[in-house]
Amino acid sequence: MVIQLENAKKNYGSFELNCSMKLEPGCVTGLIGRNGAGKSTAFKLILGLIRADGGKITIDDKNAADLDSDTKRKLGVVLAESGFSGYLKIKDVAKILKAAYPSFKEDDFMSQCEKQGLPKDKQIKEFSTGMKAKLKILAALSHDAEVLILDEPTSGLDVIAREEILDMLREYMKKEDNSILISSHIASDLEGLCDDVYMIENGQILLHEETGVILDEYGVLKVTAEQYAKLEKEYLLCAKEESYGYACLTAQKTFYQENYPDITIEKAGIDQVITLMISANGKKEA
Repeated sequence: MVIQLENAKKNYGSFELNCSMKLEPGCVTGLIGRNGAGKSTAFKLILGLIRADGGKITIDDKNAADLDSDTKRKLGVVLAESGFSGYLKIKDVAKILKAAYPSFKEDDFMSQCEKQGLPKDKQIKEFSTGMKAKLKILAALSHDAEVLILDEPTSGLDVIAREEILDMLREYMKKEDNSILISSHIASDLEGLCDDVYMIENGQILLHEETGVILDEYGVLKVTAEQYAKLEKEYLLCAKEESYGYACLTAQKTFYQENYPDITIEKAGIDQVITLMISANGKKEA
C-alpha cells in the first residue's frame, strides 16, 4: 500500500498543518518532531478521522476520507490518545477484534499476549503503562494488516518497554511489503527502525531524509565566531549561536572534514538534527 499526503492542510485557529509525505511498500517511515508539531493531525487526516481543508490524502490512490471497509481493515492503527476501556480483559478485547476483523487470528493474539506477559485475568485499568502499550500494538498486529500507522507508540515508556515494542515492529517488517508509518518525539528510538524520516515543526515539513544518510553524512560543526566567518556556508543547513561560537548542521560532513581540518566536527544523530533545525535561535542558511 502507498500512503501519500500532497500539500495536506488542516487549520486550527493559529495552527496550520501543510505537509507532503509518502510511505512506500516495504518501508518504515518516521514522522518526527516535538509535541504539538502536527504529527497526530497528519495521522488523523490519513485515517479520515478529520477532514482536510486542502490538498490531497490518498491510500493506494483512493481518497483517504472515503476508504471502503476492506481497505481500512488492511491498516493496523495505534493512536496516542486512544485505547481500550479499562474495564475490559484481554478475552474481551479478543471478542471485539474478532467481530471487527474477519482475518483476526485469535489463537495467535492470545499466545502473543501471554508471551509479552500481559495478565489475562486482570482488567486493563490494572495494567502498567508498558502493558497497555503492548496490548495496543498486539491488537494492531492481530489481523494481517499490510500497514501499521502508529502515533507515539513508545511515549511514556521506560527503555526496556520501548525496546520490546520496537522488537515487535522489527519482527512485523520481516514480511515482504509490510510497511510502518510511525511518529515519535523520541528520535533515538527510530534510528534503528526507520528507512527514512520526515521532520515536522509548526505543521511544516522541514526535512525529509534517509535515516542512513543522516547517520553517515550529517555532521555538527563546532566553531568559534572567527572560524564561522571564514566557513563556506553553501553546505550548511542551519546554524545556532552558542557560548563558544556556533553549532552548524551540514549534510556534507566530508566536505568540511577535507577542507577545514582544524575545526571540530561531530557525528549528527536525529536528536541533534531536530534540536538544531527547530531551535528558536537557529537560522536557515541561504
